[in-house]
Amino acid sequence: MTEMTFTRRQALMAGAALPLVAAARPARATAPMLGAALPPFHRFALGGIEVTTLLAGTRTVEDPQTIFGMNASPEDFAAVSAANMIPADKTQFFFTPTVVNTGSELILFDTGLTPEGTSAALTAAGYSADQVDKVVITHMHGDHIGGLSGAAGETFANAAYYTGQVEFDAWDMAGDETFEAKVRPLAEKMTFLDDGGSPAPGVTAMAAFGHTPGHMAYVLESEGKSLLIGADFANHYVWSLGYPDWEVRFDRDKGQAAATRRRLLDMLAADRMPFVGYHMPFPGFGFVETRGDGFRYVPASYQMMLG
Repeated sequence: MTEMTFTRRQALMAGAALPLVAAARPARATAPMLGAALPPFHRFALGGIEVTTLLAGTRTVEDPQTIFGMNASPEDFAAVSAANMIPADKTQFFFTPTVVNTGSELILFDTGLTPEGTSAALTAAGYSADQVDKVVITHMHGDHIGGLSGAAGETFANAAYYTGQVEFDAWDMAGDETFEAKVRPLAEKMTFLDDGGSPAPGVTAMAAFGHTPGHMAYVLESEGKSLLIGADFANHYVWSLGYPDWEVRFDRDKGQAAATRRRLLDMLAADRMPFVGYHMPFPGFGFVETRGDGFRYVPASYQMMLG
């Protein structure tokens, strides 16, 4: 059998002939640009329960240092942003309610900005608003209570409601319009919780005050697995979580909020516990590790698929 060899020039000449073959094929229409997109939900197992994060909304916000790192110098803010490969002049907000299916109850933690946004994400995830058995409100900011009701009335008509006693009492005295419109009409259907209280078996309230007077996080436990639904204890994966002493405009008590961040981040890092953050980049859940005097957010990859 004769051995054949090709010189580099012969190989290049052979490649040059390929477009002639391609040109003989029928022309095809160019696929249209569809625009950037994110999945509206993400589901994973935690022991014997299912956890689904919902993308109820997202938007771009300019001038983020008017919100995050207010006590940092512009130079430090820019350097930290560059080191993490994100722009210093804009950011992306995510709004992420969480659905927990215990097998006997469907529990929704926070309700997004509007009924429409949260209901659309619920539908995409295979649920409907009337299937929700319990709604747990971590705190009373508008992007967490906005989906409670709308023009069509109460969104989760079959649900019981749970929230922190300290949080409700603080807003009860404030005269906030959104609270009066969304929460006040449901007050008689609410059960009020203190630190350590439980809206359902395997779910424990944890005081995480500072962002608001009675802000609550919730620990889920099932079959030896645990996860923290952290709500807004850390509002950005770099400028808040990574630098817990940096001030956040929306934190009511900035000193208390920073202390809460450090306490919860220390716990998450030490226990290697995953958490869902309402404003983390979607799908909104990951892990925490220590980094110098601060912390680093580690987005979840396939860990929750392995059981």
